[in-house]
Amino acid sequence: MIRMSARFASARLTSIVALVLFSLLVFEAAAQQQVPAAPAAQEPSGTAPSAPAPAAAPVFPKPDPANFTAATPTKDAVNAFLQASWGYDDSRVWQVQAILKTPVEGVSKVVIYLGDKSGKQKPVAFGFFVLPDGKHIITNDEIIPFGEHPYVEYRAQLQQRADGPYRGSASKDLELVEFADFQCPHCKDAQANLDKLAVDFPKARIVFQNYPLAAIHPAAVTAATYGVCVIKQGGSNAFFQFASAVFEGQDGLATADGATLTLNSAVTKAGLDPAKIATCAATPAVGASVEASVKLAQELNINQVPTLMINGRQVPANAPYETLKQIVEYQEKLDSIAK
Repeated sequence: MIRMSARFASARLTSIVALVLFSLLVFEAAAQQQVPAAPAAQEPSGTAPSAPAPAAAPVFPKPDPANFTAATPTKDAVNAFLQASWGYDDSRVWQVQAILKTPVEGVSKVVIYLGDKSGKQKPVAFGFFVLPDGKHIITNDEIIPFGEHPYVEYRAQLQQRADGPYRGSASKDLELVEFADFQCPHCKDAQANLDKLAVDFPKARIVFQNYPLAAIHPAAVTAATYGVCVIKQGGSNAFFQFASAVFEGQDGLATADGATLTLNSAVTKAGLDPAKIATCAATPAVGASVEASVKLAQELNINQVPTLMINGRQVPANAPYETLKQIVEYQEKLDSIAK
């Protein structure tokens, strides 16, 4: 957890590295430094600058066949992956520029140019490495799923193991799993998005999974154990009342005495007895339940909160709401979910 806690403590701008390329239309410098950007046209020397040209779709450099030296993945496989990842945004255009062998057997480097149809954004270039299993890539310092259907395996794991309280549908056809920490301010901010998703997607099953970051948020572990006991004694409805009250009073978690008052108040608002919940929260079984939820997040390669898994697709839960909505709608289409 030492490596992770340092990331969580940093600004949110640096916490979306893997998702920058494959979920949100946000481009950060770190994601653009792996390969040179497409060269900009230069004015001839000795001439006055011309007037800006009207915005238009970017013209990417023509790919050189000599840069396709790796047998796998194929260009079609890369395009299918990018379509699954980016297809929710009709404005995006891209071009596979190279698929190169590397000195490591079975590892290929893929280079992509990316732009938007309006031409308002300057085209960017980036690279990622496809691992020998053909199911994962490395981009920046993250390992994420790859393939024509990159989210299938994570979706199956969540359907089997995401056991937190839920609201909405009992069906897991469209399952949105939030991994959150009660002491994380970004998680607090994300709750408005989850509330909107519950309204806009009544057939969705929206699950809350504990992911307390003990190294930097010690009270979050206690809050998580309280939440488990609230579910045991009051069910999912009581839990979401409890969770709402904890996030509302989040500042109180900063001290030991404040945390006790905040959690007891939240339990009371959920209609339960704080003493009974505290006794339950201290049991080894409840602690093991929280640890199991943390382990699930780690096995899904989730290393920032708040994270929302949309049928296995990982996105920041506090992303702009309209973008989240677009992604959910597109994932419904990919997974052939009837509305």
